[in-house]
Amino acid sequence: MRQAPHPMTLIAYTAIFGLVLAWSAIEPFDRLTWALEVAPAVIAFVVLAATLRRFPLTPLLYFLILVHAVILMVGGHYTYAEVPGFRFDIGWLGGERNQYDKLGHFAQGFVPAMVARELLLRLKVLARPRWVAFLVLCIALAVSAFYELIEWWVALMVGIDSEAFLGTQGFEWDTQSDMGLALFGAAAALAALSRLHDRQLRKLG
Repeated sequence: MRQAPHPMTLIAYTAIFGLVLAWSAIEPFDRLTWALEVAPAVIAFVVLAATLRRFPLTPLLYFLILVHAVILMVGGHYTYAEVPGFRFDIGWLGGERNQYDKLGHFAQGFVPAMVARELLLRLKVLARPRWVAFLVLCIALAVSAFYELIEWWVALMVGIDSEAFLGTQGFEWDTQSDMGLALFGAAAALAALSRLHDRQLRKLG
């Protein structure tokens, strides 16, 4: 039988989300970038609240979505090129640069992959469950590619003010590496969490 999360869990979830959102809104590095980066997290929160009773998710998925939201809000506050503690050299990811955006794109594959997996399995989209993993990877890569298109459209609309949102930091293969990390994140999520996810899905009913 489907049950909404425990009230204390909801309070903790909402408190963490609200506090990080409020902190991120205090004197962000760039207000436009903050709005663009935080918007997906806020939209996700609204959707989760609206579907809480009629379509509750697994605890694992709620936790992953919250972590992803925090990553977005931290990136929105500082901009991805300025988050403290992430400036180091990874040659194949552009050398000496702030690597926080790469963490963000890894999460952009990791978390949506589990969202897709839950929806595909619970809604019984596929007649043959063996295809779920393949389709999850395709969806995660599609989400990443669509986000790159959004970045392009924003750049065209607002021009130089979008530089912090793009976060390329001079790396010519930034777009390709972003999508590659999202795909890797999706594969890592499937490999690490599928069994745990299956157990929680069985309990959810």
